[in-house]
Amino acid sequence: MNTDSSIVDLDRGYQGREPLIIPESEHSIRESQLDIEALKVLYRLRDAGFKGYLVGGGVRDLYLGKTPKDFDISTDARPGQLRKLFRNSRTIGRRFRLVQVFFRGNKIIEVSTLRSQSEHDLNGPQQVLAHNNTFGTLAEDAFRRDLTINALFYEIETNTIIDYIGGVDDLNTGVVRMVGDPHRRFTRDPVRIMRAIRHAARKGFAIDFPTRDAIGVHADKLLLCPVSRVRDEILKDLQSGASQPWAQLCIENNIWETLFPLYKTCLNSQDRQDIVNELYSLLKVLDRLHGLGNEKRQVVIPEYMLFAALLLPWAIRRFNLLEVQIRGKGYHLLNRKIRADLDAYIGEQFNVKRMAKDALAILLVNLPTFHQLENGGNIPKWLKRKSYYHDCTRFYAIYRESLGMGEEVEPQSFFREQEQPEAVVIKPENEERSKKTGRGGVNPAFSSKKQGVFGLRNRG
Repeated sequence: MNTDSSIVDLDRGYQGREPLIIPESEHSIRESQLDIEALKVLYRLRDAGFKGYLVGGGVRDLYLGKTPKDFDISTDARPGQLRKLFRNSRTIGRRFRLVQVFFRGNKIIEVSTLRSQSEHDLNGPQQVLAHNNTFGTLAEDAFRRDLTINALFYEIETNTIIDYIGGVDDLNTGVVRMVGDPHRRFTRDPVRIMRAIRHAARKGFAIDFPTRDAIGVHADKLLLCPVSRVRDEILKDLQSGASQPWAQLCIENNIWETLFPLYKTCLNSQDRQDIVNELYSLLKVLDRLHGLGNEKRQVVIPEYMLFAALLLPWAIRRFNLLEVQIRGKGYHLLNRKIRADLDAYIGEQFNVKRMAKDALAILLVNLPTFHQLENGGNIPKWLKRKSYYHDCTRFYAIYRESLGMGEEVEPQSFFREQEQPEAVVIKPENEERSKKTGRGGVNPAFSSKKQGVFGLRNRG
């Protein structure tokens, strides 16, 4: 285990450590770049006598000249005080309470109370964190964050960046580094391994040696995490537009086989480099398509198609997909084999629902048909009438582009207009159901007319 002096110093925490204050003249973040609703929250906190800071990824992205996806805020106000201050809000979370403030268009700004560095105060490896809010100072909140580049604060009063941990230096030099001892941090929550790799992949940053060393030591602990968390993290990376560098870092840091054990045999074969190159080429196509989205229109590739692309290099060799003949009984036999392997390898591990597994299997089992038709033959009418024809056509087009055999996939079939989510209705916590109807304000479908409403007889 690495005992680098800088790590030891970080693990001692916030005591006696003065922050680096970066004035407006030495950074490029301007108040005009902040989201208008985030500014409203910050100004209201200030006017009420509280401290408010833009935190985390918002500061990181603005410093790098990018538009943040989220504008999260931390404050010294407690959740109860926030609820009184922002009537258009609700409280979420169990262990740590967050307040979501809602604005027109169902826009949400998350506000959290500054938290203490509780896990660093624990000594024994078997100790667990308390299941309650442990409020803290700005310094404590900085040291409890996962990565140094995510532990920055922006203060609107003086337009300064507050840096306790050297996050600005790491942004300038392009380094992903864990806050504190990475061995301890990964032991506490192994999913942090995936977050470190994600940020390195998305930004083209290098992972510092102590963090990289700890990833190799603790990679197998990802198997201890809830499957839903790991699955959600993987989907974030597949949809990020940086899935190819993500996969490359996973393979280089020996966590790919932990996440996808079905690849273990083929990656230890003589075809390893060919398999890796095929995987990277497929993911590059997905990244190109995802990169074509914007605020109004987004590229939406179904989750089962993303998993199918990720598994395709393995499936081609496992089932000999490019040469197998699937006419007659061969189709059903191949279908059963693929479904059995999907159940064994990804069904339980990634909590993939039955409908998604069925759709994934259909993409793989029909690849031989499309491949053989591509090499000489018109697509028969019976195939065009199949409900899965459109999906299989898109999937095979992705595969062809990855091989450099055809033109780039047209994104139109993947585009969709940005859908507005359903409005969130915030009701008073002590609101009672309507006494008139007994159904929370919903009128029952009865009528005084003889035939009733929609043919239902009246109660009388």
